[in-house]
Amino acid sequence: MSAVNHLIHGEQVAGTGRTADVFNPSTGEVIHQVALADRATIQQAIDSARSAFPAWRNTPPAKRAQIMFRFKQLLEQHEAAISKMISEEHGKTLEDAAGELKRGIENVEYACAAPEILKGEYNRNVGPNIDAWSDFQPVGVVAGITPFNFPAMVPLWMYPLAIVCGNCFILKPSERDPSSTLYIAQLLQEAGLPKGVLNVVHGDKEAVDALIEAPEVKALSFVGSTPIAEYIYSEGTKRGKRVQALGGAKNHAVLMPDADLDNAVSALMGAAYGSCGERCMAISVAVCVGDQVADAMIKKLVPQIKALKIGAGTSTGLDMGPLVTGAHRDKVKGYVDAGVAAGAELVVDGRGFSVAGNEKGFFLGGCLFDRVTPEMSIYKEEIFGPVLCVVRVNSLEEAMQLINDHEYGNGTCIFTRDGESARLFCDEIEVGMVGVNVPLPVPVAYHSFGGWKRSLFGDLHAYGPDGVRFYTRRKAITQRWPQRASHEAASFAFPSNG
Repeated sequence: MSAVNHLIHGEQVAGTGRTADVFNPSTGEVIHQVALADRATIQQAIDSARSAFPAWRNTPPAKRAQIMFRFKQLLEQHEAAISKMISEEHGKTLEDAAGELKRGIENVEYACAAPEILKGEYNRNVGPNIDAWSDFQPVGVVAGITPFNFPAMVPLWMYPLAIVCGNCFILKPSERDPSSTLYIAQLLQEAGLPKGVLNVVHGDKEAVDALIEAPEVKALSFVGSTPIAEYIYSEGTKRGKRVQALGGAKNHAVLMPDADLDNAVSALMGAAYGSCGERCMAISVAVCVGDQVADAMIKKLVPQIKALKIGAGTSTGLDMGPLVTGAHRDKVKGYVDAGVAAGAELVVDGRGFSVAGNEKGFFLGGCLFDRVTPEMSIYKEEIFGPVLCVVRVNSLEEAMQLINDHEYGNGTCIFTRDGESARLFCDEIEVGMVGVNVPLPVPVAYHSFGGWKRSLFGDLHAYGPDGVRFYTRRKAITQRWPQRASHEAASFAFPSNG
């Protein structure tokens, strides 16, 4: 059985012997053993990054960008191999894996603009013969902790931008599906990145705590569940680190009476059941304004959910693969059980689903609940599975109040033909990312990604302009050269430009 090792100072390192199983969720079989870092291994990665930082921070941004251009080309050349790795270990379809990679490559493209995004600001003669400017300088050694559901895209949200800003990066990816993440990091080495600028360490809580506690690590970026996000934010900030921690979600789609229902249902199918619902931007609640809308929507949804093409992730032409682990599948099934017990109407039940020839795979069919109410756990909590809940309300105002009252505020959308309703929704909804007739409003790479409320801990969103601010420190410089022949008396008044 092959091993997935750490990448430290440009070399694969096996670590101290502690490992974890990596499954193929389509078959239920263990296919790899991933090394789990102890504190000594984490320190080895930190030391490597520290040693590389002085030279890297002084590397011109244009040269850093050239490496990113080559990296982008390599990612595109190896798209098929990377997609297969993602699908084999995560379970998502090959098409979904390829889409994930493409969105990651968009962030590499943004990082290629390093000379532009790192330009400072300059003013001449802010006072008598005084010039002032500011520039953006790297933070130092920074780290990222990324989730299982996007093993290619989310790391690419982080380290390309951090690196072109002049930092050295330590990545702790999910130990559930680490192969594609490691392979992509090796492609960046092939593109010419100096040793130590990017290190990859696999691990569990011991590795996470070591990164939080290490004084050499100046900033931490995290994407995952809200309890872990809160923990990392609290523990990191109290140690003086910059922390950007993106947490959980419960994303609502509002369907107005004037919505194009056929297109809205098609959008909901992809947004709720794509990637088995294992997306922080998945739509898990459909809020229907009026019983007529709900009844018509459910009538259209049911046959499409029952017709979902579900199979082994590495097959082509599928709509959905398995969930990532058996434990996670069982957790999602437990939510379905809880919804039934709470009195919600289970219109489509996917709990008994299996794939012929892959009976040990971690499969679950699409599930649909109607008449869900806000006190139910299936409404309040993030399920992270192929479960769509329908909530019925009487007005747009009631729908918006429902969403604004929820503890999460990651993403939301509205389906309507009415501009006034859409404008009101965009203005008044307390959610960080909003779509109008767009079910997954994930910002493009030159904007920034992040939610509100308990979906984000920290002041800055991920990637884009906020990412540049997170991975740099602004330095303001004021400069004056007195004339040699003059002598100036001391001034005790506070300086001004008057």
